[in-house]
Amino acid sequence: MDGLTPALFSAAQLPEGQPVNLSRRGVLGAALGALVLGVALPRGAARAQAAAPAVQPGTRIPAFLEIRQDGSVLLKSPFIEGGQGVDTAMAQIVGEELDADPARFVVECAPPGPDYALVNGRRITGGSFSVRSAYPAMRQLGARARAMLVQAAATRLGVPAAELTTEPGKVVHAASGRSLDYGALAAEAAALPVPETAPLRAERDFRYIGKPVARLDVRAKSTGRAMYSIDVTVEGMLQAAVQHAPRLGMEPGAFANEAEVKAMPGVHSIQRLPGAVAVLADRWWRARRAVETLQVGWTPPAADARNVMPADFSSAAHHAVLAAATGPGNPAEVEGDTAAALRSATRTIEAVYDAPFLAHGQLEPPSATARWNADGTLDLWLPNQAPEMFQAVAARVAGIAPEQVKIHSPLLGGFFGRHFLYDSANPFPQAIQLAKEVGRPVKLIWTREEEFLRDALRPMGLARFRAGIGPDGMPVALEAEAVGEGPIGRWFGTAPGKADPSAVEGIAEKPYAIPNRRVVQVPLRHPPIISFWRSVGHSMNDFFYEAFLDEVAEAGGQDPYQLRLRLLAEKPRHKALLEAVGELSGGWKRGPYDAADGTKRARGVAMASPFGSEVATIAEVSLKDGAVVVHDVWVAVDPGRMVNPAIIEAQVNSAVALGLSSALLEEVVYVDGVPQARNFDNYPILTPERMPRVHVRIVESGAPMGGIGEPGLPGVPPAVVNAVAALTGQRVRSLPLAKTRLGAV
Repeated sequence: MDGLTPALFSAAQLPEGQPVNLSRRGVLGAALGALVLGVALPRGAARAQAAAPAVQPGTRIPAFLEIRQDGSVLLKSPFIEGGQGVDTAMAQIVGEELDADPARFVVECAPPGPDYALVNGRRITGGSFSVRSAYPAMRQLGARARAMLVQAAATRLGVPAAELTTEPGKVVHAASGRSLDYGALAAEAAALPVPETAPLRAERDFRYIGKPVARLDVRAKSTGRAMYSIDVTVEGMLQAAVQHAPRLGMEPGAFANEAEVKAMPGVHSIQRLPGAVAVLADRWWRARRAVETLQVGWTPPAADARNVMPADFSSAAHHAVLAAATGPGNPAEVEGDTAAALRSATRTIEAVYDAPFLAHGQLEPPSATARWNADGTLDLWLPNQAPEMFQAVAARVAGIAPEQVKIHSPLLGGFFGRHFLYDSANPFPQAIQLAKEVGRPVKLIWTREEEFLRDALRPMGLARFRAGIGPDGMPVALEAEAVGEGPIGRWFGTAPGKADPSAVEGIAEKPYAIPNRRVVQVPLRHPPIISFWRSVGHSMNDFFYEAFLDEVAEAGGQDPYQLRLRLLAEKPRHKALLEAVGELSGGWKRGPYDAADGTKRARGVAMASPFGSEVATIAEVSLKDGAVVVHDVWVAVDPGRMVNPAIIEAQVNSAVALGLSSALLEEVVYVDGVPQARNFDNYPILTPERMPRVHVRIVESGAPMGGIGEPGLPGVPPAVVNAVAALTGQRVRSLPLAKTRLGAV
């Protein structure tokens, strides 16, 4: 685990967009006798990695396929596995064209290198982009490897290659009844050039793509062999725990009981950090006990301090600031003349919706391990979703060149957008500093309390809507103002006068045929550190829009499901999906109605178009002691095309759980610049007994492949809230539902 494959050659040595036979370039090392292929990206994509040096540790290729003599297959993946199943999907895609059983694959995360930039010129595992961005390259990689193995077999058997076929893991000559395993052919195939073209399988002949292939990581996780960042052990390391300043921007002052803490069992030292103090010890529990015992006097922020949380900041006051902010705003979508249409409408309605700050609360608490080496290089083990980005920032923190930083990317104990680079929200800069100070490797783990104190948050959101309704009850105009900011604008910037796409996604460019539309963003910066959160802006904006659309339906005397069908009459893909979820649920019925168990229930519906996929959701709810009970959630999802239906179903189930948790319970509350919840006792999340039955139907429309990790979430909050409105007559416009007192049915 401590070593990384050395740099093999520069990007300029790899032909753009073509597989290359690394076996013939003298770079096999221990893999002698294996067939090793890579695929280089266009150099323009590599150049997009502005921070990347000319040479970096790693294989320098985005796909590293090694067919070993025993017939097993090693694939170095550009993506991070964190429970979403991307390793299995990569094995399915390559294995399909290679004609190799994905169960024979070993998939490892590739080390940093600028040539892994498969996602719009960057290497990122996120945005539900992994499978769809890698699909063409991975298929080509497998197809050309298969062609080389067939050619090697043809030479060995003395027959034309056209007479040969393959079965999983072997080349077959049906006429003579002979066959050769891939492992037996690997060395001979390694001596061949890569063919310029190789035919891809017809979809009707797929063995693995589109099938529910078993996850590759299940056994390791089930037996405790899976290694996460929190499991890393490095020889001679110390363990560290931290205590952060209660408010961002404050710094440690005097210690009231320093001698007492230094005398505690196992304590090595006390260290000061920016905005925090750390205790290092031989065991983490001892470090934690000591740092929590340390009495620190915290000093006010310096005049030039960055990221200072105002002492009087509260989430309630910030909500009022959002509500008071006015336009005109930056345009995101303008179609027709909404002002004129609103003036001539038979009826107009208005509403304001909002959603709170949210924490990530992933299963694995943040951690990082840092080791400085005798040659001045630095090894870092840390959870991340973008190795090259972390490498560049770690190099700046450490004061060394990026090529001197070796990033190890273990399995992630949860994604949700938590493992990107956010100011003050990552422990690895602290681990780097601590390891340098003490001259030993340091493993740092944040407690859950420190995580909640420094987590980067999903932004608070607020949106104002106004709609005009014609004499036939159909909407003729819709205006929306999304107030606040999104993580894309915060971390990557937006063009002047343009809306931040992450602040308006889920409101702008909806598929409904409303002739006059105007959507703008009213920019307003949030004092807390904001972040990506599963489904990003869609996580709240689809709630805003789809709940308001139900209000439009009611004002026009329309059933909300039927209104959506009418508005989607010219969008066959969306209409078919809405009909599919209605059928899946046993036929649309809004309610209230009596269920078999005697409860009074109702249903709500919502649509969403996140990350290249389309989703339709129906939720069924009742009330018990004034609280919402969600019994069933039906989800029809159209990802265009699919690789693994079992993984899609699992991802939809997990997205429903997180979407429902946010709708019912979750909220980060600030008072006096400090988050009030420091653990799950004051930040409740969905418990197993509140998890509904989830029913999933996958509809392959043949559209370009979309994402799947996040799309199942955005439709859940509006479907639930719309069902609550149908059941109680109360229209809830502010999440979570737990803060609203619901009346009788």
